[in-house]
Amino acid sequence: MAPEHTDQPFSHGLTARILVADDEPRLLNTLASLLRSRGYDVAEAHGGRKACELIDQQTFDLALLDLRMPEVTGFDVMAHLAIGQPDCGVIVVSGESSFSAVSRALRRGALDYIRKPFDPEELLATVESVIGKKSLLEAHEHIQMRLEKSEALHRYIVNSSPDIVFMLDQDGHFCFVNSKVESLLGYKPAELCGQHFRHILDDRDVTRGTLALKGPNITADNPRTLEVRLKTRGSRRATRHFEITAFPIDPQTWPHSGNTQGGGSGNGATYYGTARDVTERKEAEAFINFQAYHDLLTRLPNRALFKDRLELAITHANRGGQKLAVMFLDLDRFKVINDTLGHAMGDRLLQAVTHRLERCLRKGDTLSRFGGDEFTLLLPSIHNHEDARQIAKKLIDALRAPFQLGDHEVFVGVSIGIAIFPEAGETMDQLIQNADIAMYHVKGKGKDGYRFYSDSMSIDTANRLNLERDLRQALERDELRVFYQPQVCSTTNRVVGLEALVRWQHPERGLLYPRDFLPLAEETKLIGLLSERVLDQACQDVGRWIREGHTHLRLAVNLSPIQVEHPQFVETLMQQVKAHNFPAGNLEIEITENVIMNDLEQISQKLRELAALDVRIAIDDFGTGYSSLNYLHRLPIHTLKVDQSFVKAIRSGDDGACIVNAIVAMAHGLKLEIVAEGVETDEQLDYLRSLGCHQVQGFFYGPARPAAEISRTLGSTRAKAASF
Repeated sequence: MAPEHTDQPFSHGLTARILVADDEPRLLNTLASLLRSRGYDVAEAHGGRKACELIDQQTFDLALLDLRMPEVTGFDVMAHLAIGQPDCGVIVVSGESSFSAVSRALRRGALDYIRKPFDPEELLATVESVIGKKSLLEAHEHIQMRLEKSEALHRYIVNSSPDIVFMLDQDGHFCFVNSKVESLLGYKPAELCGQHFRHILDDRDVTRGTLALKGPNITADNPRTLEVRLKTRGSRRATRHFEITAFPIDPQTWPHSGNTQGGGSGNGATYYGTARDVTERKEAEAFINFQAYHDLLTRLPNRALFKDRLELAITHANRGGQKLAVMFLDLDRFKVINDTLGHAMGDRLLQAVTHRLERCLRKGDTLSRFGGDEFTLLLPSIHNHEDARQIAKKLIDALRAPFQLGDHEVFVGVSIGIAIFPEAGETMDQLIQNADIAMYHVKGKGKDGYRFYSDSMSIDTANRLNLERDLRQALERDELRVFYQPQVCSTTNRVVGLEALVRWQHPERGLLYPRDFLPLAEETKLIGLLSERVLDQACQDVGRWIREGHTHLRLAVNLSPIQVEHPQFVETLMQQVKAHNFPAGNLEIEITENVIMNDLEQISQKLRELAALDVRIAIDDFGTGYSSLNYLHRLPIHTLKVDQSFVKAIRSGDDGACIVNAIVAMAHGLKLEIVAEGVETDEQLDYLRSLGCHQVQGFFYGPARPAAEISRTLGSTRAKAASF
């Protein structure tokens, strides 16, 4: 039988009237346009005060409200609606995602909560669902008022209910169930009638569900309410959550009016009840709980959950006299990749790293994302240091293979600090802190490795903090000095270039060399400012010598990976050069092979831009990295610098000499200039000359010297390079 006309809201083609309130004009316009595209009649309110004014003037079916609005908040607008238009539904669209805000909004009557930034399709689906539910509920209420007049209307309400409506006999068998059971669970009403209701109960809830109806004091005023899981048809694993409310039926008032068109007659019914699908609510609760203890990007436990598990593991270890290990992991070169390729690629990299790390773990281990590119790992119930050592090696090896991020192939490493309970700490905070300290020692020793915590590290950490403070002050007090090591033509002994090298004139420790403070500068992100100071001074000094007549004098400067991989590297470098009116053709930047291979595509593009501006490119420490002929062909390289470790090994029959032979021959074949570093003896110089290596530098011509000594070395003769 067709349902009677009920004047249901939004029938007869009427359009739902929606109020949209937000203090962000762009987002307000976007929301309004999106809703209008689906045919809704939309009123826009810029801020809560305007929303209240419109509520006083017009009638709305639904309101989409932001919570964070100045002067009049979304909660204030909800209160205004409750007084003036209590039938108007509310959906919160807000960036506020705290549990308290969500809970408060729902308690105030919000029908749903959408977090910014939102998915347009999800928002439209939510609006349609709320409007549909509101319409159905309003229709339901209207129809209920006419139950006494129409038995047919009663049947329509039952079968159109959003809930499952059922009747049970005194033994718990279905006497009646409405058609809603088919759309929610997949059962036809007819196949359930006569079946015991435990037939659709999840096995975990059978005992609780069957005992519920046998409890005392179940009356119409005191119904039995419980949450259970019900099985869907065809699968014993697929379940949905329902809130069931059951009332006893008074036989004197039950009319026994025959077939209800819902599967069964209802005759012999002892209980009447409804089953409301609360799966979405339960999933939302589970999500909120998951969000509180997990990192949403990697799905790993967060810091709070890690600490809870570590606290429990320490308790178990104390009881059983066992050891456990805490590892602190920090990704190497992640920040550079994140800054260069963008945060989206950085997020993809973190997910890929997580996947690889998880494959190295034992059952019972806990890997957590501690924050940013930092991870912590709990290894409970280990026997000795070797167990932790083996896991650390697996983690390092797992990350050595390159990661493919779209068209980009990138490399990351990991530095791992390890603290063993109880010798490296007996409390949760001590173990995490000491593992962190051990990790920083790995960073200071070249990264991509692991170290166990020892008491001496705490002393080293204190010294490191003092040195970091002094380095910051050194930049403020201009304590850095630029020294220059000549690059000499081996056949004429004339200076052809100068490599700028930084020194730190420490007020207490004296003259410090790069190895003493450059790793700390990179770690503390001071390397950029330090390098700018060095380049400024070098451009001033060498620029003056060029203007004095040494027009072909080359300035060689070393650049850190952080500088080269910065998105604005080329622009920043050229701005410095132009500020000192330094000729770009006299500048040669030195980078290592490892910098290039971190992201060959991005780095090659930057180097091509510099080469187009006449800047020369040199590969420093050639032979110690990847040494790939592929990138030598692809990049605008002008010079190869042979690492001093190979030069020092130049002796008859030594492998080092063979490597030098090969590098020099390759450079000649590629028509590249070559500079040999670390030349100290006549034997080395003669050997290099015989190979055709015409540019050398090293202690044979003296150490790096301050600008004043270089000026005397160059002499005052214009247009001539000085000889040694």
